[in-house]
Amino acid sequence: MEVDEGVPLVVEAPAKKSPFRSVCVFCGSSTGKKQSYQDAAVELGAELVARKVDLVYGGGSVGLMGLVSQAVHKGGGHVLGIIPRTLMRKEVTGETVGEVKVVDGMHQRKAEMSRHSDAFIALPGGYGTLEELLEVISWAQLGIHRKPVGLMNVDGYYDALLALIDSAVGEGFIDPSQRHIFISAPTAKELVQKLEEYVPAGDGAVVKLRWEMEQVGYTSMVAEIAR
Repeated sequence: MEVDEGVPLVVEAPAKKSPFRSVCVFCGSSTGKKQSYQDAAVELGAELVARKVDLVYGGGSVGLMGLVSQAVHKGGGHVLGIIPRTLMRKEVTGETVGEVKVVDGMHQRKAEMSRHSDAFIALPGGYGTLEELLEVISWAQLGIHRKPVGLMNVDGYYDALLALIDSAVGEGFIDPSQRHIFISAPTAKELVQKLEEYVPAGDGAVVKLRWEMEQVGYTSMVAEIAR
């Protein structure tokens, strides 16, 4: 190939491979009142496709769940929807795209979503999203897993939750060292980048607690969630 000596040759570096094979996304089965929430779901789906990261989510095609899954699916990424048998009716969840795994109940759903994921992201959502998010944060606190957890704080949606957590730290209910076991960012690109760079802090007390949990019969659950 001939190169003009007066023009410098610019070679783009290949995109850095993501350490994640798949990311679990928690989000609302409604779209919310702001267009920005819908845009953020599509943005996150596009970011996962760009990084060649698969999506794991709760199944269905309604609300933000539908938008993020369709964005990944249409972009050529792999989508795994994990859904309880009782929610399989299309009028409840819509038509799930990609691969579907049917489970018996909500507890198994969350365990399977965790088992198939390398990280967790919460978009705006309601009770279900908050419950799933806080549970994986609690699992991280207990040392059940060491996977990064992130909030996509679209238009300050999670500001009130972050303020509550800071208040819990101030009131002595959350140890200050545990305040940053999850990450928040306003955009998909920034959040995924932070999650990829996240390094979990070691904690001897957490290791001891994890060992004690295993001794009283949590061994199989811990192994399934952590891997």
